[in-house]
Amino acid sequence: MTENKRIILAITGASGAIYGLRALEVLNTLDVEVHLVISPLGARVIQEETETTAEEAARLAARSYRPDDLAVPIASGSFYVDGMLIAPCSIKTLSAVANSYADSLISRAADVCLKEGRPLLLAVRETPLHSGHLDLMSRATQAGAIIFPPVPAFYSQPKTVDELVNITVGRMLARLGIDNKAYTPWQGGRH
Repeated sequence: MTENKRIILAITGASGAIYGLRALEVLNTLDVEVHLVISPLGARVIQEETETTAEEAARLAARSYRPDDLAVPIASGSFYVDGMLIAPCSIKTLSAVANSYADSLISRAADVCLKEGRPLLLAVRETPLHSGHLDLMSRATQAGAIIFPPVPAFYSQPKTVDELVNITVGRMLARLGIDNKAYTPWQGGRH
């Protein structure tokens, strides 16, 4: 049940800003309290890839924060959240998480989730991957992060990019324990 859930959503500077924006939209329909952080490059990618701006996105969140402000509630473990989604997650952000390098609010909030044992889902958006990327993913996973690249699923036979984005975002939110109708779970074959 999503009632009274509180989620941190971060959008970083990798291609795929639509994943973070769609997550924000879906969470709004579920009355989930969203605490939003958009990195400077994330704001640029939002503007370049979509028909919205970071400022417009921030209006959909319960609270939004500057990415350089480490004196806000989500930077502390005493501020309870049900989890954090970084979508898309740049390799730079993945590296900060994997190395506990909390120099920004996004990496600090992620580190707090890990130290408090709260779900942290990283929608790592890079391809192809070299061994350094894979090592970072392994290290982040060992610290407790969930690596969830936005790889499309085709079992529901999506017809549009919008449907592919919904399926992926729905699966991400479900993995964080947020029931949603953005996708239809696999029910078995068509026989």
